[in-house]
Amino acid sequence: MHQPPTTFQVNGAAIREIRKAAGVETSQLAERAGISRRYLSHLENGTRSHMRPGPFARLRQALGAAEYDLLAPPEVPPPKE
Repeated sequence: MHQPPTTFQVNGAAIREIRKAAGVETSQLAERAGISRRYLSHLENGTRSHMRPGPFARLRQALGAAEYDLLAPPEVPPPKE
């Protein structure tokens, strides 16, 4: 059985880019998503990069973004020599 992830690793730069393109201030988006402005700022600047499913879903909904729009790109291991 497939279990949902316990946290999502997010791309803070993508969150900021989508927020700015929507013309929304940090405090407005935080309120809409039900998270603190400080937490959102930490996500955007990379101080924090993991979100629990509930806040992640609310942030996606507040931005009108698809899940993959906010996720950090998968880490690719360096090629073996």
